[in-house]
Amino acid sequence: MSPKLKPFFLSLLILCAVIPATAQDSVYHKWEVKSRKNGEKFELLFNAQPAAGFYVFAPGQLLMDIPAVTVTFVDSGFRLEGIRVEGSASESKAIGVFDNAAFNVQSGQLGWTGDIQGEGPPPARLQGELVYHIGKGDDFFQQVVPFTVEVEGGRQATNSRILVPSIDIDHPLSDAGDDIKKDSSYLSIFLLGFLGGLIALFTPCVFPMIPLTVSFFTGKNGKPGKGKGSAILYGFFIFLIYMLITIPFHIAGKTNPDIFNNISTNVWLNLVFFVVFVVFAISFFGYFEITLPSSFANKADSKSGLGNIAGIFFMALTLAIVSFSCTGPILGTLLAGVADGGAWPLTAGAAGFGLALGLPFAIFALFPNWLQSIPKSGGWMTDLKVVLGFVELALAVKFLANADNVIQWGILKREVFIALWIIIGALVVLYLLGKLKFSHSTPPKKYGPVRIAFIVLFSAITLYLIPGLTNTGAARLSLISGFPPPVCYSLYSDPVNCDKPLLDYDEAVRLARQKNKPVLIDFTGWACVNCRRMEEKVWTDATVDKLMKEDFILVSLYVDERTMLPAAERQVYTAKNGSEKSIQTIGDKWTAFQVDNFGATSQPQYAIISPDEKALVKTKFYTPDPREFEAWLRAGLAAQEKSPGTAAK
Repeated sequence: MSPKLKPFFLSLLILCAVIPATAQDSVYHKWEVKSRKNGEKFELLFNAQPAAGFYVFAPGQLLMDIPAVTVTFVDSGFRLEGIRVEGSASESKAIGVFDNAAFNVQSGQLGWTGDIQGEGPPPARLQGELVYHIGKGDDFFQQVVPFTVEVEGGRQATNSRILVPSIDIDHPLSDAGDDIKKDSSYLSIFLLGFLGGLIALFTPCVFPMIPLTVSFFTGKNGKPGKGKGSAILYGFFIFLIYMLITIPFHIAGKTNPDIFNNISTNVWLNLVFFVVFVVFAISFFGYFEITLPSSFANKADSKSGLGNIAGIFFMALTLAIVSFSCTGPILGTLLAGVADGGAWPLTAGAAGFGLALGLPFAIFALFPNWLQSIPKSGGWMTDLKVVLGFVELALAVKFLANADNVIQWGILKREVFIALWIIIGALVVLYLLGKLKFSHSTPPKKYGPVRIAFIVLFSAITLYLIPGLTNTGAARLSLISGFPPPVCYSLYSDPVNCDKPLLDYDEAVRLARQKNKPVLIDFTGWACVNCRRMEEKVWTDATVDKLMKEDFILVSLYVDERTMLPAAERQVYTAKNGSEKSIQTIGDKWTAFQVDNFGATSQPQYAIISPDEKALVKTKFYTPDPREFEAWLRAGLAAQEKSPGTAAK
């Protein structure tokens, strides 16, 4: 084998082994991980019984540039160095897959030791992962073993209060508030999906198919009644197919309930969305088409001639596949926007999208004469795609801003974000006026009422955004609240709209006891759209603002804050449900605090507790009505007055 190909070949073999190895974790070897303090050194010991017929690559060697044994810790401040064989011999063995190169392998009792390195003593509990390689003949596998170990002599976490036993959110002093996260938003998401489906319906990939498909069904076999039923079934199957798309998200949600909450806060995922939406935009500009593999469409189309119901289903599936270049970006935009709410919002959005696409086929089958009234295909559909491309660019900026807000790079502060949206809005207007051209578009010969309406709409939006560049009260831009970065994340050194709250829970409790005021806890996130809407539309209400500033101690806990905790506060935390969580960042801490004390993972969530840390009311979620939020705040104050011991404080 060529020496240049060996690393690639080995990497490919290991990659192929990753999936089965994940399922085989600790199958071949049952590991015991312990620690010991050796003078000033902290050591980890790994021991395992041999597995019959298998040999293990000993530590301290490379398999074509890949370490045979590695140990990593969740706490990036520590590492394991000098992993060595302890108490068991290794032998030299020629492995055929490596052209009979000799490696040190072990087939007996396994015992490895390494030194924990880092700044200061390691924490009392370490969470890590052991990766090693085993073989049988010329076949070999990668094994991945997660572990948690108590470190002898390790430092105990300080100032690490997460579970507060006195907070019993199931039995507050007042019943005001929300029992669980409200599901009323499902209807709005469904309607948003329906709107997205209507937009997709007027794209060149879908719109011309309506009269063709309806005519095919209604004239089929000379049986109009049967044809109408088939067309209605065809529309229903389009709706069903888009519903089925969301099934994997329900499965993923059961496997990992936190997955949806992580979507809006994960930096790399937001960067991926940014790139994807830019690609969507370029596609809508006509430079290329995003399509699924043609084999998918061919297979679906080949089965469209099956029995009546099955054939109609595959006809619907064929439409969904071949129209993907137009519908995919729109549906992807919708799903990415609501994915952090869980699987059911995704299903609601997809249901609305599928209904909007499928409904016309059923309606026009029932009333075929209406086909004469729909507009003809033409250049207006190209213009619609280009406008959608600019909308995709605006949304791409939003996802880049999410990542920037979480990491605090400072590249997309509020005014920069708004300036980019102003530029995009101006480009839309220039395109609709015929001043900006793409290779596949044609300048308008006349301005029809629809084009004029769009010009006025985007001109108004662009003009509305301009005050957002200033450091004045008009910069709040309440109509788009939630989309730009927070008002405090500003280019101005002293933004006039910014009221910075406390960011530490224990400090808030100390002030609450000192001033005898209840604590208003705001569970929020840098990338949380509804959090910004609450701050910019509800909190700014004169009555709500006065109540919050004068009668409460407000503390905002950012669950997506990526700043590392001081080394002394990092820990492996055992949650109320028995699961272990690594608490390394400020966001990790507040996420665990929210889950264990207030039973939720979504933001925003608001809680009111007394100075002695007792729940005064049920928690409150996203509440766009200032009066409703005001009533909840007043219920918290009333409960505080009735709270035992209030007068004594």
